[in-house]
Amino acid sequence: MDLRIFTEPQQGASYDTLLSVAKATEDLGFDAFFRSDHYLKMGDVDGLPGPTDAWITLAGIARETRRIRLGTLMTAATFRLPGVLAIQVAQVDQMSGGRVELGLGAGWYEEEHRAYGIPFPAEKFARLEEQLAIVTGLWRTPVGETFGYKGTYYQLADSPALPKPAQDRVPVLIGGHGKTRTPRLAGQYADEFNMPFASAEDSERQFERVRAAAEAAGRKGDDLVYSNALVVCVGKDDAEVARRADAIGRQVDELKENGLAGSPAEVVDKIGRYAQAGSSRIYLQILDLDDLDHLELISSQVQAQLG
Repeated sequence: MDLRIFTEPQQGASYDTLLSVAKATEDLGFDAFFRSDHYLKMGDVDGLPGPTDAWITLAGIARETRRIRLGTLMTAATFRLPGVLAIQVAQVDQMSGGRVELGLGAGWYEEEHRAYGIPFPAEKFARLEEQLAIVTGLWRTPVGETFGYKGTYYQLADSPALPKPAQDRVPVLIGGHGKTRTPRLAGQYADEFNMPFASAEDSERQFERVRAAAEAAGRKGDDLVYSNALVVCVGKDDAEVARRADAIGRQVDELKENGLAGSPAEVVDKIGRYAQAGSSRIYLQILDLDDLDHLELISSQVQAQLG
């Protein structure tokens, strides 16, 4: 079971804070540092000092780390034109020496679009499908050849399809709860399918839909990595769990029900249920980015037990 650190900087984090978490992620032996792609806070937080851009952040972190994978859960297709996104991700992949992964979603948070003057189209899912075709098509086009695309929302003509990522294939992540269109897109384009904030039982059902969709697309179901994203709150004892839950404005019972919370042994046991459901990777949503002792505890007492 791979454990990855997943941050939500729109809730309030500077680049320096994110860099500290990324360096701790690397030093403590976690597999990857991922971040959300949002420009507006959610819920009852002040969001200070304000948003940071996902790909600018990852570019900086790419130059300050050496081992960990870097990526997004999920980049919003509404934020960037697909040709521009392909260039951005390829460049950050080069800057990292080939450690980038692209999580791409349709975009959903209408308030942040209004707040920053970003169009919020009605037909988001269809645009996502075209973006996936374009971004992956640009990367696959051999050097010296050109790429063209005629879609409903995007048209490209005689693109040199440059630059290329450092990796031969940048892993593409698709995720979500949709029962039909989401599995179909994942089956066609994804290297990894991520089920966010769901029970092991719901995850298992969705993984089976994605496997079936991959096979319908002419792939093997096991061609994809299957993963989950879950909030995490671990403590050496009940008092420490309660303190960490209070720091993120959550209740312990709710966190135990909907995430990974409690003692290291409790969390290891629950991760085992997700493994049985078919998950081989967990993105640990860390909401208190100043609590690096939390990461150390997870590394030494949870990750160590998972081998």
